[in-house]
Amino acid sequence: MIFVTVGTHEQQFNRLIREVDRLKGEGLIQDDVFIQTGFSDYEPVHCQWKTLISYDEMNRYMDEANIIITHGGPATFMGVISKGKRPIVVPRQEKFGEHVNDHQVEFCNKVKLKYPIIVINDIENLVTNVKNDKSEIKINSNNKGFCRRLEERIGSL
Repeated sequence: MIFVTVGTHEQQFNRLIREVDRLKGEGLIQDDVFIQTGFSDYEPVHCQWKTLISYDEMNRYMDEANIIITHGGPATFMGVISKGKRPIVVPRQEKFGEHVNDHQVEFCNKVKLKYPIIVINDIENLVTNVKNDKSEIKINSNNKGFCRRLEERIGSL
């Protein structure tokens, strides 16, 4: 299953939704697809969709999905990474009326140097990455070490 989320930003993200719907309709995507469309006005024809979903629903879709395509909001794509999955990130762009500036493009292009995200700036490259990337990732978390050190520190007080 493929899960697509565009977040809750008040501007449309028709470019991403339309492309995923087209790829599904033309059979280039064989997986089931669920799209959270946000404030976009394009309504998918070939994919299941809902405008907004709860945090719990989003987590359920992320857990179930083999592929997760997301906007360039850091909370969303870092949430995907924390689940051990590599997000395909399509940053919103000002020239398409998707955001007020290109901060998502700039931020994602820097983040990809350190974290395992696939950044798609040109929507025509989406199909290649959807077909090729179903990989999971291993993140070396510092949570256990942090908690251990915190407990030691608290115990010493």
